[in-house]
Amino acid sequence: MGAAGRDFHNFNVYFRDRPDYEVVAFTATQIPGIEGRTYPPNLAGPRYPNGIPILPEEDLQAIIKEKNVELVVLAYSDISHEDVMHKAELVLACGSDFRLMGPKTTMLKSNLPVVSVCAVRTGAGKSTVSRSVSRSLKKLMGRLVVIRHPMPYGNLAKEVCQRFATYEDMDKNECTIEEREEYEPHIDIGNVVYAGVDYEKILREAEKEADVVLWDGGNNDLPFFRPDLQIVVVDPHRPGHELRYYPGEANLRMADVVVINKVDTAAPYNVETVRNNIKRAQPKATIVEAASEIHVSEESLIRRKKVLVVEDGPTVTHGEMKEGVGAIAARKFGAKQLIDPRPFAVGSIKRVFEKYPHLGRVLPAMGYSDKQRKELEQTIAAIDCDSVVLGTPIDLSRIVRMNRPSVRVRYEIREITKPTLEEIIRSIPISVAQRSG
Repeated sequence: MGAAGRDFHNFNVYFRDRPDYEVVAFTATQIPGIEGRTYPPNLAGPRYPNGIPILPEEDLQAIIKEKNVELVVLAYSDISHEDVMHKAELVLACGSDFRLMGPKTTMLKSNLPVVSVCAVRTGAGKSTVSRSVSRSLKKLMGRLVVIRHPMPYGNLAKEVCQRFATYEDMDKNECTIEEREEYEPHIDIGNVVYAGVDYEKILREAEKEADVVLWDGGNNDLPFFRPDLQIVVVDPHRPGHELRYYPGEANLRMADVVVINKVDTAAPYNVETVRNNIKRAQPKATIVEAASEIHVSEESLIRRKKVLVVEDGPTVTHGEMKEGVGAIAARKFGAKQLIDPRPFAVGSIKRVFEKYPHLGRVLPAMGYSDKQRKELEQTIAAIDCDSVVLGTPIDLSRIVRMNRPSVRVRYEIREITKPTLEEIIRSIPISVAQRSG
């Protein structure tokens, strides 16, 4: 059971070459349009010459019965503990075993030092921490390669191992909005990013041009590589979620360093709640508190204007945040009104609002396909506003046409407490020389 990422990784590293298992299907959820495909033979291996079907998760009971399934593996992230158990109970009621896979069976070992940055929820501000850590690693340890959690939403056979160093690389690989939101900020500061489907191949290719590897996690998933330093980001805007979502709690319990992000905009009692939860779950972790500083490209496009706010899609959909940094910036810089986009949404964008009723007056930047990107364009075009506030990590106007002026919101962390992340990285008891020796 997956969402085009962790499921494929678990198969590749554990099930693919084991003759005592036959994988009869993947099921897909969260990401629209990924079901109905096939995990291709070049990735599935010689035991699966026709590949493996990818089917909708809502058909799980029928699949278990039709294919006489004995074992179901849950292999995606950012779902509540209650939802995990509901899925487990459904599987058990069908007569099958239910499994969650852990680090010993799924983490690969690198020949280089690995630092991982993960989170307890989608939208915790992990990307800003990753960029900050990448700068320190380059300064202290030399050549850096970022390996990003998978987002293989296109042609899987062509996405085995991908390398991104320029905007042209993203264009050539026909990246979705969601992929660009993760790759583009790294490219902007000179980082090379690897991603794809087969993370053994990806790791070995990345090692050829690096002295240190930065694992940049997705959602609240566990690292795919065994880290020498595990940094985990928590969000005081959602206090308690660090102990209620799978597998974010496992990340927290394994953390060497926990970054409490957004302390400048969260209520002090929420920060204290999160801090206490960290100390209970992982008392050995070093806690770093950080602000998420917001900057905009042109304040005049916000102040006293009627604005449409476009937010990072995953953060405000399955990340369950009512709004994100775009709305915070709009209010901070004096917007007259945030226009509600819901009456103007079309096609799959309208269905997003129906699926996630918690959303506020913001438009998720959904673009998992060309069709969905067009529907996002149509929704924006239908809204009468003075300007569009882009709370996504990318210049969305490059790939989505807009009939209004737009203003980008950028955000970077500012560490408030000591030790800093760079001081912590400096103290890692492992070096390139030690590892190679």
